[in-house]
Amino acid sequence: MTTGLMAGVFGLYQHTVMVGLGRTDDRTFIGAFQSMDRAIINPWFMLSFGGALIFTAVAAFLSPGRRILPWVLAALVLYIIVFAITVAVNVPMNDALKAAGDPATMTDPAAVRAAFDEARWSAFNLIRTIATTLAFGCLCWALVARGELG
Repeated sequence: MTTGLMAGVFGLYQHTVMVGLGRTDDRTFIGAFQSMDRAIINPWFMLSFGGALIFTAVAAFLSPGRRILPWVLAALVLYIIVFAITVAVNVPMNDALKAAGDPATMTDPAAVRAAFDEARWSAFNLIRTIATTLAFGCLCWALVARGELG
């Protein structure tokens, strides 16, 4: 379930949040993105983000058989990629934008927005979206295979 939730979060950012923010002026983009990034660090998000990794690893460890294990391991590898991209790329980009300060007092918000590089952030988010969705699909298929073992 947590993997499915994360696929939804990344997907929503990909096809709605970043598209909507992309249509705003520089100060609005920076302020809104900073505000959302501060808000997303909460127990519900952290449970889903970290839980997807932990619960999938536990499922791999507890998988009862050859029909299920490959699917769970595939999901785990895909989500490890997502986790690594998040920690190595998206979070540092988010942090740099937050460190730029209050958009209301910026002398050149266009330069701050350009330095953030929305296209790069979105490209890596697209990878996260696809990989998490595939991981969720693998886990769903593992459930189907588990039902067939019955």
